[in-house]
Amino acid sequence: MSEPSHADAVRSLEERIAHRFEDGALLQEALTHASFANETGAGMPHNERLEFLGDAVLGFVVGHWLFDSFRDRPEGMLTQMRSRLVNTTTLAALARELGLGQALLIGVGEERTGGRERRSLLADTMEAVLGAVYLDAGFDVAGRVIRGLLQSRVEALDDGPQRDLKSKLQEVAQATLKLTPVYSIIATSGPAHDARFEAEVRIGSHVTARGDGHSKQAAEKAAAGRALEQLQSEISEE
Repeated sequence: MSEPSHADAVRSLEERIAHRFEDGALLQEALTHASFANETGAGMPHNERLEFLGDAVLGFVVGHWLFDSFRDRPEGMLTQMRSRLVNTTTLAALARELGLGQALLIGVGEERTGGRERRSLLADTMEAVLGAVYLDAGFDVAGRVIRGLLQSRVEALDDGPQRDLKSKLQEVAQATLKLTPVYSIIATSGPAHDARFEAEVRIGSHVTARGDGHSKQAAEKAAAGRALEQLQSEISEE
């Protein structure tokens, strides 16, 4: 089977990030490494300026996302969480998942030395692509693309005290009431790229609590935390 063409790789990339470019030249520039532009000559644009812009857009979107999703976390913890998302390793992994390396335009020298798989090069190009999305369609669309790419990784960051709230609630509910908590999503609001979910948890007729978040999982954890507070308060009063 023959290798996919550059055009095929570009189309596949657009499908995977869920954004079709109105201005294809922006994506082409984002995928053009300086080594290719230098070999081609004639002042061909390359992706370093878009990389600069994409880094800024990514940092803001992720910062706001974490601030809104983890309201109980202090500044230092939020900074650590952001650094786990916005770094060369994570961005290069995203680039590989998207097949971005196959869509790259790189010089002969870079090709020979494995540039198409180099972490730093892939991470920089990933930022350039995000910068191109921002210029092509605006901040809301860029935010949607970033959220789509990082959603599972943001949820995986929830490794603090909130992580086991659902398990803790189930343990307490079964030990004290011999009942299992039942969760349901009762409302969804906001645009698709920034949806907010409201979850409800019921423990028989004893406890009903609600919570919200940017994912169903986060909303259920918030509801579990409030239900656990109610249940523990009732236990302490007995």
